[in-house]
Parts: sequence; C-alpha cells; structure tokens
Amino acid sequence: MTVTIAAEPWDAEDGERLRSEMQAELADRYGIPDQETEKPTAESVRVFLVARDGQGEARGCGALQVLSDDTAEIKRMYVAPSVRGTGVATGILRALEDAARELGVTTVVLSTGPRQPDAIRFYQREGYERFAGYGPYIGHPMAQCFTLRLTDA
Repeated sequence: MTVTIAAEPWDAEDGERLRSEMQAELADRYGIPDQETEKPTAESVRVFLVARDGQGEARGCGALQVLSDDTAEIKRMYVAPSVRGTGVATGILRALEDAARELGVTTVVLSTGPRQPDAIRFYQREGYERFAGYGPYIGHPMAQCFTLRLTDA
C-alpha cells in the first residue's frame, strides 16, 4: 500500500478520530477505559504524524513526546485494522524515528500492554528491546516497555 506520512496538528479532525479508534480498541482488549496517567496533549507532543492512503484517507498515526535531551517517547501509534500488515505501521515508525533524530534524540522508548501481542511482535521485529520501564511505567503490571538506540538503528 502506498501511503504518505506527514506532520499534522494534534487537534485536527482525522488525528482525533484515529486516536478515538485506538482508545476504543484498547478499551475492548482490556475491558477497561483508558488508564493512562499522563495523556499526551497538543502542548506535550513535539511531532504528530498521520499516514494517508492514495485517496487521502487517514489510515494511521503516531506521536513523539520528548522526555529529556536524548530520549523521546512514542505515543499514540495506531493503524486502522483494515490496513494492518501493509507496511503502514513500519512507515509511521520509521518517520517517527527520523523525526526523533532531527530533534537530536538518540533513544526512543514506548509502552504497550500484554493484551497487544501484535504490537509486541511488531516492535521486537523492528529492533526494539524490552526493558524494565521508564517514568510512570516502571513496575506497572500492565506495561510492556521497549527501547531503541537510534544510533544503532
């Protein structure tokens, strides 16, 4: 599938729709509403990317929050179920890594959960390594944390 990936405003309609779809899917998988303690906002997100297909339809998204001079967190990585397995997620992930490099970041981190085995496999396949966690996810029983040193990627 051919997609274009570009930065868009956090609060644009398609981005809000994609993030709402993601939250609904997670609520269904976990049987609970969103439990994230530190939600990303337009002020905290440095980069928000949207992937669009050849017809301009928004099919996926992902964001970066800078945590320190050398570390950024991948947030709100989501791809519509109808286009999973087509390379959209890989394209978004690579674009987020490139954006992190442009910000001078050398390490990216992320958290997913045990009821998202597809996400866990994806990140491991893409070279991310599991680690103990960061920030609010240290010791959290539902957090599966991953990291990638961009200088190694």
